[in-house]
Amino acid sequence: QVQLVESGGGSVQPGGSLRLSCVVSRRTFSLYDMGWYRQAPGKQRELVARISNGASAIYADDVKGRFTISGDNAKNTVYLQMNRLKPEATSTYFCNARDSAFRSVQYWGQGTQVTVSS
Repeated sequence: QVQLVESGGGSVQPGGSLRLSCVVSRRTFSLYDMGWYRQAPGKQRELVARISNGASAIYADDVKGRFTISGDNAKNTVYLQMNRLKPEATSTYFCNARDSAFRSVQYWGQGTQVTVSS
């Protein structure tokens, strides 16, 4: 059983920053590939960023250079630092944990809302 709890969402002006956090209810945090996804109304959920133990982080083209995903194993927490935010980033952001060995086994958080507007 894995539970994911996101936090850090909110409203910010264009050009501002937010840091999202996702706490994972497992001490085996490092066994999972961790990712952030987002979904806007009427659109499919899309990958924003993902990290794994043995590979470099990957990012959606739209956020490269502005977003950074990182993890803290001691705290069982994954972060998404979002800088120079654009209105297009407005969405619900979801934390995802994927079993590194069995990728069909995945877990999702409840989502946290990010709104970028003037």
